[in-house]
Amino acid sequence: MTKLFHKGWVVIIILFTGICILQSCKDNQQTQSAPPEIPVVKVKQENVPIFREFVGEVHGEYDIPIRARVSGWLEGIHFQEGSLVHKGDLLYTVDQQPLLAQRSIQENGLAEAKTALVKAESDLKRIKPLAEKNAVSQRDLDAAQAAYDAALANVEAAKAGVELADIELGYAKIKSPITGIIGKTEAKVGEFVGQNPNPVILNTVSSTDKVRVEFFITESDYLNLVREMKARTDNKEQNEKASLELILADGSVHPQKGEFNFINRQIDEETGSMLIQATFDNPDGILRPGQFARVRILMRTIPDAMVIPQRCLSELQGIYSVVALDDSNRIVNKRVDVGPSFKDFRVINSGITPSDRIVLEGIQMVRTGMPVKPVVTEYESRYSDKLNK
Repeated sequence: MTKLFHKGWVVIIILFTGICILQSCKDNQQTQSAPPEIPVVKVKQENVPIFREFVGEVHGEYDIPIRARVSGWLEGIHFQEGSLVHKGDLLYTVDQQPLLAQRSIQENGLAEAKTALVKAESDLKRIKPLAEKNAVSQRDLDAAQAAYDAALANVEAAKAGVELADIELGYAKIKSPITGIIGKTEAKVGEFVGQNPNPVILNTVSSTDKVRVEFFITESDYLNLVREMKARTDNKEQNEKASLELILADGSVHPQKGEFNFINRQIDEETGSMLIQATFDNPDGILRPGQFARVRILMRTIPDAMVIPQRCLSELQGIYSVVALDDSNRIVNKRVDVGPSFKDFRVINSGITPSDRIVLEGIQMVRTGMPVKPVVTEYESRYSDKLNK
């Protein structure tokens, strides 16, 4: 009886185990047959602005070198380095003693010339009446007239010498020609300046309310840029200047937009590039001469471009492809011809259609022909939801 009881339990356990195995296999079969959910994105069609960035150097609107126009010992520095100076502010003084001595010499020369003029005028006045009475010869009259004319010319020359001495004396006081930021002085008090190899350029004053940014572009970029500017000008709906942005060294964007103010007349034959200059307002004074920054320019706009997120692309030996879905929601691989990048998107020239659905995530988990359950996802760009912003 006991044996029969044990055999019954064994049969029940075997049957229960078999049922569990069959149910597990059934569940696995059902699980395997269910298509996986895959996030996909739709192809966007928008007008895509294409930007290019060029490395440029910042200059002041005016960068004026401060020169020592007379040679001498530097007596005084009357500003704080790196500060704002105003037009007419005294910057440097040079030893005036040699210049004062030279002016005294010129003044003495003027006094002598005036004395000689008085004598020549007196002689001419005395000889003229005598010449009218033929008491003296015509030669004597001509000589007196010539002496007077020469004395008069000598006075004018002496006056010019005094004026020149005054001008050179004025050069001993060096003043700021503009309002701007002054740099570090190249000479100290006590140095001899104004004559090589001693400092001739003592400093530089830069006006920075506006700044100039100089950069070079290639010939092909220049042609694209000119065409874009002409198209924007001809289109009344987009009649605006080219968009110029300045990206600083820390990656921040200067808040003021720029505009072109100079394009060189020719392409550099050695480099094949052209010099471009743009100006940017600098109300906060954050931009300083000598800084390097990137100039971002709207080169052209691609109308109705097909755009997908950059992460959807696969690349192997220069060949790009995407994983898409067919009408039956099965995986297909499509080779594509890619265009320019814009932020974290990529323009697709050919290989897909605007109605295609592109796999966004889980590319490694799928294979060609595999059925999937698409989950349409709105891709969140880390820059902006709008491509044209």
